Amino acid sequence: MTTEGHIAALERRHQELDRQIEAEQQNTRFDHLTVSALKRKKLEVKDELTRFSSGMQ
Repeated sequence: MTTEGHIAALERRHQELDRQIEAEQQNTRFDHLTVSALKRKKLEVKDELTRFSSGMQ
C-alpha cells in the first residue's frame, strides 16, 4: 500500500471510530468503557496519521 493509500485508510478508520463513538453515546445506557476504548483507538489512529502526514512533508 502506498503512503497516500495508508493515510486515506487511516482517515476512513478515524471517521468510522467517530461515528461509532457518537452512536454509542446516543444510546441511553451506553457503556463508558466501550466509549473510552473507542476514543483511545481513535487517538492512536490520529497519532499514526500525524506521523505519516509529517513524514510526507
